[in-house]
Amino acid sequence: MFEKQQLMDIARTPMPFGKYAGKLLIDLPEEYLLWFAKEGFPEGKLGQLMALTLEIKIEGLEGLIAPLK
Repeated sequence: MFEKQQLMDIARTPMPFGKYAGKLLIDLPEEYLLWFAKEGFPEGKLGQLMALTLEIKIEGLEGLIAPLK
C-alpha cells in the first residue's frame, strides 16, 4: 500500500524539468504521466513518485493527497 512519506512527497514535490516544471507531482496531467509510463519514468525517487502518482490518479484516489498539500 502507500507509505505516508510517499504521499506527502507526491503532494509537495515539484516537477523539476520539462513542460510542467514547478508543478506539483499530484497536479501533473494524467496524460503526461501515461506518456512517461510508456517511454520510461526517470530513474530514482522521482520516477518512483511519478509512477505512484499515476496509480493514484488511475484509481481515483487523489483525495488522499489533498489534505497533505
